[in-house]
Amino acid sequence: MLQVDSGVYIGSVDDLNDRQMLVDASVSHILSVDSVDPGPMLPADGSFVTKWIDVLDDPTADLLSHMDACFMFIDEAVKGGGAALVHCQMGRSRSATIVTAYLMKRHQLGFTEAYNRLKSVKREVQVNSGFEDQLRQYEAMKCEVDTSSPSYKQYRLIKIKFKKFSELKRGAAELPKEIFALDPALSSSSEVSYRCRKCRRTLFRGSSILSHPVGEGASAFSHKKFSNLTGNAQCTSYFIEPVQWMEPALLGVMNGQLLCPKCSSKLGSFSWCGYQCSCGRWVTPAFQLHHNKVDEIRQIQMQK
Repeated sequence: MLQVDSGVYIGSVDDLNDRQMLVDASVSHILSVDSVDPGPMLPADGSFVTKWIDVLDDPTADLLSHMDACFMFIDEAVKGGGAALVHCQMGRSRSATIVTAYLMKRHQLGFTEAYNRLKSVKREVQVNSGFEDQLRQYEAMKCEVDTSSPSYKQYRLIKIKFKKFSELKRGAAELPKEIFALDPALSSSSEVSYRCRKCRRTLFRGSSILSHPVGEGASAFSHKKFSNLTGNAQCTSYFIEPVQWMEPALLGVMNGQLLCPKCSSKLGSFSWCGYQCSCGRWVTPAFQLHHNKVDEIRQIQMQK
């Protein structure tokens, strides 16, 4: 167990067995980031405040969604005059990810600086590639998990794909309700909306669009034997988060068509394995509605 910051320690599961060391370090909170329930190893007298994040040390595992809650847990210990021990099995990857996120948020550091500060204390830490990507995304979100941001929504969809891939392939997966945006046809809003060009049914709002970096244009399609694309191809589709009206089409399949829920016109398609946008960029997973099938609707503010 090593002290990384004032009131913050990083360690392994073995440190739970040394009660005297925990007491001497004024540890009041124990944050376990592990796939194994730490309960049997914790003191039974309830002398510590505990929190368990059930996660594997796997690049596809999700720690980003827990970073703010973990920060608050550690911060509670420090502000209360105690200390927090953050541990996983070996104290190398999962706990290092959470401690790095804490340092980033507490001291307003970028990922590289915070990670190097941790490595200066414990040289053997090594977060896996997936956790490093999540820490960089945390930095991009200014150390505040913004569930409404397009980047987080795309991240969440990717995690669901990895977590439920085998279930999706055999048609057994149930999709979390929180991944679906509210059906805009069921409520009013001043936000930009998009309607079916044929029947005028509202399909999605501007906040549901998941933007992506522009691809390499025609050169990205050079692998295709027959390609009519030349120059810098533009995006001809909207890639969006799933919307409530899509749910019946998504259940139990890896890909399929997206039809207007009112007139059944074909609007686009979806694939959990992704599609290549006309600009050349791959988007995974992809929920794609074609520009020529929808109209953008903006409300005009009339001046009195």
